[in-house]
Amino acid sequence: MKTLFKIIGIIIVLILVYAVIAILAFSKDYHYEKSIVINAPKEKVWTYVGSLKGYNMWDPFSKADKNIVITYSGEGDKVGDSYHWKGDKNVGEGEQSITGIVPNEKMSTKLHFVEPFEGDAKAVFTLTPEGSGTKVTWSIDNELNAMAKIMKPLMNGNMDKMFGQGLGDLKKLSEK
Repeated sequence: MKTLFKIIGIIIVLILVYAVIAILAFSKDYHYEKSIVINAPKEKVWTYVGSLKGYNMWDPFSKADKNIVITYSGEGDKVGDSYHWKGDKNVGEGEQSITGIVPNEKMSTKLHFVEPFEGDAKAVFTLTPEGSGTKVTWSIDNELNAMAKIMKPLMNGNMDKMFGQGLGDLKKLSEK
């Protein structure tokens, strides 16, 4: 029994040491990006990337709740246009608005999360020619609080999964 308590104690100390190191060593600035090459011209890919309505056809985050409610403000393809989402605990609530557009090349957005946590992030979708296809790079930037710094390795894994799923769905749509 003493050995079990000793092992549990060591595990707790290691978790606490990791948490302190993560809080002190990890940067508050978070950047994640993932790319995919799509066998389609950028004008076709842009129909799914260059508007919020097109984006929501392949967005992996909103697909986590089949009963999500999305409300658009504007057509979804101009600076200032936005959409508001409200879903279950997996999706939460928030708003995404377009902050910049270079047609067939780049769309920048601001994300404002309301639930399950309050926060802001910036997302950018960039299209560049790649051989006879189009390379799409999806990136997100935000600032991490202390708890998020501790969770950063898990965040990276989740972002990789979700961005991979979304870009895969974008590829399927664009290559039809």
